[in-house]
Amino acid sequence: MAVSRVPVWTELDMDEVGDKAKVVAFDLDNTLARSKRPMSAEMARRIAALTRLIPVAIITGGRFELVDIQVLSMLDASANRGNMHLMPTSGTRYYRWNGSEWHREYAYDLSAHDRQAVIAAFERHAREQGLWAEHAWGERIEDRGSQITFSALGQEAPIEEKEAWDPDNAKKNVLAATLAAEFPHLAVHSGGATSVDVSRRGVDKAYAINRLAAMLDVPVNAIVYIGDRMDPDGNDYPAAMAGTIAIRVSGPHDTLKVCDELIARLS
Repeated sequence: MAVSRVPVWTELDMDEVGDKAKVVAFDLDNTLARSKRPMSAEMARRIAALTRLIPVAIITGGRFELVDIQVLSMLDASANRGNMHLMPTSGTRYYRWNGSEWHREYAYDLSAHDRQAVIAAFERHAREQGLWAEHAWGERIEDRGSQITFSALGQEAPIEEKEAWDPDNAKKNVLAATLAAEFPHLAVHSGGATSVDVSRRGVDKAYAINRLAAMLDVPVNAIVYIGDRMDPDGNDYPAAMAGTIAIRVSGPHDTLKVCDELIARLS
């Protein structure tokens, strides 16, 4: 039975979580790092430690290049890259370390027609809803191949501007609902602080979780999934509803505490 509220770590028996865990999966923005920023040195040490103990997955709405900048570039030689599973653009792509580089194992790209139509619709509806800001920092609409992402203030907007723009997610949710009605054959999700993502229907973070479980031959309920957007409109919610051990965090400071709890029990 689906649950509507995902618990925070202090509401869970972390000894039981540690006993059940076979994989630990993370969202990226506002979970491992603040939006578009590299994760901290403290977080890098925790992630490296976890990779030496258990398979670690990163499942994010962002493209691979951001995973590289925000996560991979911060890891030192102590990290076991062979134990990492990278699933960017909400799991529509998957990368593994082959010993010398990150190799793309699959990609579920949108058709050229759908990409063009979604891009045009994003601009049209954003303007209609007053969400097309007069000034933007970087691209507003990004074609990631397997995902089209609208960022109201631009991809490179300052974090403080992003976090203040839509604190209750109301603006994003209205835009997402509009796009979902226009493209019922596609999946539309309210993403990060200012973003809405569109990808192939059926290929989302729930798909990524199930594919990961199959590839690693572990049950879904042995995967710990940690994310900040666990509300029903958030892009982490499908991963929680897939049957994972879902843990809701309020930001990277919270994730550090969860990592410490897991490392203590897995060591």
